[in-house]
Amino acid sequence: MIANKRKVWASIIILVAFFSFIAYYFFSLDKSFENKIYPHVFVNKIDFGGKDRQKVSKYFTEKNSQLAKLVISVSYEQQPIATFSGEQLNIHYDGKGMEERAFMIGRSSNLSSRIYQKISTLILKQKFVLETKIEYDRSIVNDFVSDCEDTYNKPAKNALFKFENGRVISFSPEENGLGLESVSFKNALEKKISGLEKKPGNFNVEIASKTIVPEITLAKANNYGIEELIAVGKSDYTHSIPERTHNIILAASKFDGVLIPKNEVFSFNETVGDISSLTGYKPAYIIKNGRTVLGDGGGVCQVSTTLFRAALNAGLPIVERHAHAYRVGYYENDSQPGFDATVFAPTNDLKIKNDTPAYILVQTEIDKENNLLYFKLYGKKDNRRSEISKIALYDLTPPPPSLYQDDPTLKKGVIKQVDYAASGGKASFHYQVTKDNQTIIDQDFLSLFKPWQAVYLVGTAD
Repeated sequence: MIANKRKVWASIIILVAFFSFIAYYFFSLDKSFENKIYPHVFVNKIDFGGKDRQKVSKYFTEKNSQLAKLVISVSYEQQPIATFSGEQLNIHYDGKGMEERAFMIGRSSNLSSRIYQKISTLILKQKFVLETKIEYDRSIVNDFVSDCEDTYNKPAKNALFKFENGRVISFSPEENGLGLESVSFKNALEKKISGLEKKPGNFNVEIASKTIVPEITLAKANNYGIEELIAVGKSDYTHSIPERTHNIILAASKFDGVLIPKNEVFSFNETVGDISSLTGYKPAYIIKNGRTVLGDGGGVCQVSTTLFRAALNAGLPIVERHAHAYRVGYYENDSQPGFDATVFAPTNDLKIKNDTPAYILVQTEIDKENNLLYFKLYGKKDNRRSEISKIALYDLTPPPPSLYQDDPTLKKGVIKQVDYAASGGKASFHYQVTKDNQTIIDQDFLSLFKPWQAVYLVGTAD
């Protein structure tokens, strides 16, 4: 009985001694890491166990220094639009935060967690793996993207088509909008920055855009089959006196919004109507009986010439066209001689036929700053192709001597040139229109120009 008691006490003493030793060893080992990170603590796959806590922040400070020097470029449509440094975007690791997290392994405020972590690292040699991601200032990126959207984004515009009293009074074709792919750009930038840990270095990010289609297209906005712009005609009226410019603008307004039905022959004279002081036209210089004189409506031929050019570009049949008797400088400001059309009711008219699949809408525009007149024809294309040859100019004759004629509207001593010398001759060009590999128009236009003298107006008024 006594022997058994002695054995029990011996066992207790051995166990107490064993656990005392273990406790002593554990606390001694724990004491050795008093100001150090516990063993087997990894931060971004680097073992910081047994190191001073400042080693963590120092490591990331060096990393952040490299990140600050990075150059990030942004391009749009393959053109650079912005450059940022890593410092500007505040690209960095949270070194201080990782230092704190690594050091707190085994030092949790929760007793059970603290004991578990200490035993795991000191005795069981279990790894504690901490990960940190590269951070950056997203507010700077958001501000940049917002500025880009203000610069490049364009809302889509619905087509407008309003018809009243035989004329289109409100019209505008649809316009596609444009929107930056902002979310995709931010995601791409995020991915590039996140990948810097594995692949450090400068990089470029493209900011893309997408087309925004309007809800209402021109084809949906009308019942006339009009879908698109089919041709433009242009002429330059530089050197026109104010009265001539006034008449050009007034005459052009008569055609803005006019609809030409399918298979109809369109008459310029019928549309422009009466040309006189009673309808608002001012006296401007016209050629009459071989002389430059003041006449109501001078400049209207600029309008007919521009429509003629638009009809040629559209590949429309020209039913009637008359060339000027003389080469007129206005029509050669931006063109070769021969691309003009004179009108004078009732003998000379400009007539064109609409043989396209839809109505044709005529729109006119005046660029007052650059002295340009435009005729824009809207309709529906049908695979026709217009080919206009270069002008052949031949049988040239020199201009007559300059002509000086009295002008009672100018003061004495004032001399004003209103016409410029031009050689006479013949000008011709070939007009061919094909459709589905078939020639539908094959026509030569010939202009017979008399030689024209420079004309100067000499003031006679007191």
